[in-house]
Amino acid sequence: MTDPTRPAVVTGASRGFGRAIATALVAAGTPVVGVARDEQRLRTLHDELGDSFVPVVGDAVDEDLAREVVREHRPGLLVLNAGAAPAMAPVHEQTWESFGRAWEVDVRQAFTWLRTALTTPLAPGSLVVAMSSGAALAGSPLSGGYAGAKATVRFLARYAAEESTRAGLGIRVTALLPQLTPATDLGAAAVDAYAAHAGVDRPTFAARLAPALTAEQVGKAVVGLAADADTPATAYRLGAAGLASLD
Repeated sequence: MTDPTRPAVVTGASRGFGRAIATALVAAGTPVVGVARDEQRLRTLHDELGDSFVPVVGDAVDEDLAREVVREHRPGLLVLNAGAAPAMAPVHEQTWESFGRAWEVDVRQAFTWLRTALTTPLAPGSLVVAMSSGAALAGSPLSGGYAGAKATVRFLARYAAEESTRAGLGIRVTALLPQLTPATDLGAAAVDAYAAHAGVDRPTFAARLAPALTAEQVGKAVVGLAADADTPATAYRLGAAGLASLD
């Protein structure tokens, strides 16, 4: 169980899963430091959640920012959710820049904060949740390097968990792999693209995903992991039915 007196830090907190996770944590009594580049969205979330939500405007891949936030706030929970919206096109229509975008953002921010968690270090019993994706298991042929990047995020979480154990740090680390869902802007764009690629309308393709995972369920899952006294699995698949260990 994470220390309830310590705040949580959520990267990519201004929208999508990050916003839902921040909202769920505050509702559960955990103050949240939310990191994102979109100042206006962070302000709006602060207006909704009150002083239990501290907005930090910045780029989650910034190593100096990660160190400053961890040292100032001493979080008991890190949720590494920041990521770039992938370009939706088949591989031969991608450029290396579009293909590699998820590596430069999703992977880099996970690497940056995991490294900071281990070297600062976080307090024993702290939890790091790295947001991967179900695409890491199934692939994502229309989003370039996204699936590979999210698979690497999962590997990084496992590596960090092993190093925490090796050094006796007591920091718990797990990866969360949510299934594709139209519940976020990123997911909705992917559903539209994959429906067109399959030659079916959006409702037909979306029906294949039913029951759809909601952003609120993702927030609830993170709250549950933080409240659990047991050391988590190194990775979980997350769908509408809940968490399933991948260990």
